[in-house]
Amino acid sequence: MLEFIVENLAPIMFTTVMVMLLLGYPVAFTLAAGGLAFFAIGVEFSHLSPSINLFWPLLQSHPERIYGIMNNDTLLAIPFFTFMGIILERSRMAEDLLDTVGQLFGPIRGGLAYAVVLVGALLGATTGVVAASVMAMGLISMPIMLRYGYNKPFVSGTIAASGTLAQIVPPSLVLIVMADQLGRSVGDMYVGALYPALLIIAAYCAYVFVITLIKPSWAPALPREARTLGGGVTSLIVMVAIAVALYYLADLFLLTGISPEWRTVVSLALGVGAIYLVALANDRFKLNLISRLAQQVIIVMIPPLALIFLVLGTIFLGIATPTEGGAMGSAGALIMSLLKGRLSFATLKQAVDATTKLSAFVMMILIGSRVFGLTFYGLNGNLWIEHLMLSLPGGEYGFLIVVTIIVFILGCFLDFFEIAFIMVPLLGPVAEKLGIDLVWFGIILGINLQTSFLTPPFGFSLFYLRSIAPAGNWKDPVTGLTMSGVKTSDIYKGVFPFIVIQFIMILVVIAFPQLVMVYKSGDAVVDTSKVNITVPMSSPGGSSGMTLPPLGGAGGNGGLPGLSQPPIGGSGAGNLQNESGNTLGLPPLQGLGNPPAPANTSKPAEGAKPAIDLSQPPKFN
Repeated sequence: MLEFIVENLAPIMFTTVMVMLLLGYPVAFTLAAGGLAFFAIGVEFSHLSPSINLFWPLLQSHPERIYGIMNNDTLLAIPFFTFMGIILERSRMAEDLLDTVGQLFGPIRGGLAYAVVLVGALLGATTGVVAASVMAMGLISMPIMLRYGYNKPFVSGTIAASGTLAQIVPPSLVLIVMADQLGRSVGDMYVGALYPALLIIAAYCAYVFVITLIKPSWAPALPREARTLGGGVTSLIVMVAIAVALYYLADLFLLTGISPEWRTVVSLALGVGAIYLVALANDRFKLNLISRLAQQVIIVMIPPLALIFLVLGTIFLGIATPTEGGAMGSAGALIMSLLKGRLSFATLKQAVDATTKLSAFVMMILIGSRVFGLTFYGLNGNLWIEHLMLSLPGGEYGFLIVVTIIVFILGCFLDFFEIAFIMVPLLGPVAEKLGIDLVWFGIILGINLQTSFLTPPFGFSLFYLRSIAPAGNWKDPVTGLTMSGVKTSDIYKGVFPFIVIQFIMILVVIAFPQLVMVYKSGDAVVDTSKVNITVPMSSPGGSSGMTLPPLGGAGGNGGLPGLSQPPIGGSGAGNLQNESGNTLGLPPLQGLGNPPAPANTSKPAEGAKPAIDLSQPPKFN
């Protein structure tokens, strides 16, 4: 029995820690305590099994490992993006976006649902925080959608799923953590996630469209009396066309002397800035140049879109690193809130407090995972995971499907930070050994972790929505009518179709890795079959070939003290001699040619051997 325990300490350790986590014990302390406890057990049993590589002095490596966490520049992006998201959430940007986009799509059936999906994507690209997105959209849009007769499960599912877009739409905290744990660039992870994220957004909109066709009563159009901004889509299209024209004119004719990246940035700024100034002037001076709807859409939409470009555009163009992009995003969020008059000391204090708590939470989990990892690797747990996963049928696709199922099940109970810091370091090396691109692997896990926010009974997005949805009867302040509340079963039923959509998207990304591999499009590809290597050879009349240099310098023994310069490879070539004439026991070198002629010699010496033939290996007698 003891031998069985000793030989299986790694799976016993992994199972014990996972059970403790599922029972609800704090993650950081469970990982650290499990690592230290099994470290002591492993040291005591190390004499019974050669596979246990643990000894007490190994504990001295922990301070350096913990310092490596604190010194990680990649993780610095987490507090920046968190701070940016909280500031934007406190500035009521979600309220402005939902109201404006809802008015824009209001005349069409399901317009409010489309608005929730699109605003969820925008909030994901600016805030990156699921809790802020779900709660903001739930508080603002749920009463309006219920007021105008939307189906409760449909409303709940749309809001909960759209809020989770913050998990996969860059700049996602999940992608930052994935990049760190897989040892890949955050910028590559962002570029790789772009097309899958757009595909998921399109799938959500397609689901809303299908509902409007088969269940039109679930998603009616906004009544005319509720469209306070009126019509005027034509003037909005004209303003967008003007912005595009200005962009191309600036890019083609005005900005020819700067780099392509900066030309793109400046051209976009000119085109978008021009229509933004027109909208502001139209609002300020009542010029009536454009419709009120177009004016409001431009004024409300351009600042967050500009912030998204400031963060993601500079990263994609290679102008800024993700950490620098996060810093610029934080500064941009502060400026936006200040210009709107919504930045107060209380708001700033709340944002700093929340950012500090989240950063400390991440650091503590990372420290615990380092303690766990040292012991687990000392017990050869990585080899156990590797053998287990490599023995799965189906090769890389079998591995990806099994990992998707495992992570999905864990996501029902654990937070994405916990899964990323425990499972990803164990699965990443196996994926690399199978030849799976780690950025592709990270995007698949990211979509899976996004799904985990929707899975009952412990999906965090469901908890966030439940906390703000009316549980009992409530009175609508606009109509004065008493309306029934939203049941928990309504929320569960509403998210089920979106969970199916998420699984389909995971399968699509697995089947078509080209959606992610776009991040490699900028890499130079070298065709090795067309590469020619030319080695310069010494000519009969010069000394530029690849002959051996004189050992003692140009005519002396300055190169190696105490050694005279022997002939190398000539007819009398022999051993190296010291000043007293005794040989040093080195064999003669044959076939390597003569040393180069001195610098003041214009012709080679008589009887000189031809230059080195590099096509034949040297011969040593």
